[in-house]
Amino acid sequence: MRQTETTAHTESESRYPRTILGTACVPWRADWSLDEDLFRAGVRGLLGEGMKHLYVFGTAGEGYAVSDRQFDEITRVFHEETRAPDVHPMVGVISLSLTTIIERIERAAALGFEAFQISLPSWGTLSDRELHTFFREVCGRFPELRFLHYNLPRAGRLLTAEEYVPLADGHPNLVATKYGAGEPRTVIGLLTLVPQIRHFFTEFGFGAGSLIGPCGLLASSSTANLARMRRYYAAGVAQDRAALESMMGELREVGTVLHQAVGATAHMDGAYDKFFSKLHQPDFPLRLLPPYECAGDAAFEQFRAQLAATHPQWLPGGNA
Repeated sequence: MRQTETTAHTESESRYPRTILGTACVPWRADWSLDEDLFRAGVRGLLGEGMKHLYVFGTAGEGYAVSDRQFDEITRVFHEETRAPDVHPMVGVISLSLTTIIERIERAAALGFEAFQISLPSWGTLSDRELHTFFREVCGRFPELRFLHYNLPRAGRLLTAEEYVPLADGHPNLVATKYGAGEPRTVIGLLTLVPQIRHFFTEFGFGAGSLIGPCGLLASSSTANLARMRRYYAAGVAQDRAALESMMGELREVGTVLHQAVGATAHMDGAYDKFFSKLHQPDFPLRLLPPYECAGDAAFEQFRAQLAATHPQWLPGGNA
């Protein structure tokens, strides 16, 4: 389906490219130190598959749990692996402390990072005045940097499309949002009220949103097969409703298989995302930083076996 004139117009004005945004999960050794070789190999593998917009330290990357020492070590390694001119790395910064957020941005920017993913402090839900103070202290303090806001319930306050309007107007370096829930009203509102910002949705929000406007794909369950994920993204760009609906149906079933395998043993995003990392890197450990629990190897083997039995096209190397 051809894009409408309105879609093409807003696309040309967006502050951030339309693309696939992927996460680099962090592998931990048994002593909770970084498995640097495995982390480097994982980043290189994603880049080799054409994933040029990568971030570290979202919720899947345990950005909420790392110490300053771990943050500095991992951002250094991530920077070394993403210095190519056609690669666009992003660093997530999550903390209850605004001061810590600012200091981490300063240190990562000194390494050379220019794009950051920020979340609201969540010890107490921010009031309207506090919300605008937060964006002023972050985006306003660093006009030379670009920011994506990760909009999620864990932060205590889920921003509406209407609330983004003054934030986008007041901060030209607020370039993108990330929203995983896929609630239709929110997806539609974001794409129509603040089209100058690029909105990244996980698979189901992307499938629906692509028929409305040029959204980006926040890769989650589709990373099980990166070639098939690119097909799904291409169907969204082409506004191919039939292909989108068919592959969305498959991904819903993949999600069911995943949640059945994980069960009640884990509840953090990284517990799920590390399953997909392990599909591509068999030695990837499923550990999450304490006190959070991961899903164990037995659950992963159940997931992989069920996926092979029912949806082999979503395994790495499957028919894309």
